[in-house]
Amino acid sequence: MLDIAVIEDPAAAEVSLDPIRSAMLRELAQPASATQLAIRVGLPRQKVNYHLKALERHGLVELVEERRKGNVTERVLQASAASYLISPSALASVSPDPRRFADRFSAFWMLALAGRMVQEVGKLIAGAAAARQKLATFAIDGEVTFRSAAERAAFAEELGVAVSHLVDKYHDAGASTRGRRHRLVVALHPALKTSDQTTTRKEQDND
Repeated sequence: MLDIAVIEDPAAAEVSLDPIRSAMLRELAQPASATQLAIRVGLPRQKVNYHLKALERHGLVELVEERRKGNVTERVLQASAASYLISPSALASVSPDPRRFADRFSAFWMLALAGRMVQEVGKLIAGAAAARQKLATFAIDGEVTFRSAAERAAFAEELGVAVSHLVDKYHDAGASTRGRRHRLVVALHPALKTSDQTTTRKEQDND
């Protein structure tokens, strides 16, 4: 089972978005038969079997084992991944293309870059899994609080300069056939406010 699978096929995306089937995928993080799953989700076994066939047809669940019980063969299934992401390629005709525009200060360009990352890394994960190889990636996630918009702008400028220096230092300008091209994306955006932060801000405004 993969930690995360990226869904590229539009039909598979449609299947996964069905509320009943998405609930079944969640329950199938642990292997179960149709009978066991029916108890977990509170549905008749026949209806569960119908949904399982659709999920299995699109590779969202996979057979773990078959167990003989009297005259019946019981199939035990498991979700193919613990979590799923839908790739922009599932909506290919309307998916954002970061090549159409490049604006460092555009939130829409940031989303286009994020969408491309989901699509490309999803394909890389699938290829690495098929080849039984480890995928070399690196990511940083953190938060920084700025006292003012001016400091945020200064930080963004310095970050851009620092990244450019690193790229100039390590980039193989000769495009050596021995090298492997890598994608680099750096993003900065406001963090979503939690309910606690919203309450605190209202209390401060009332003081």
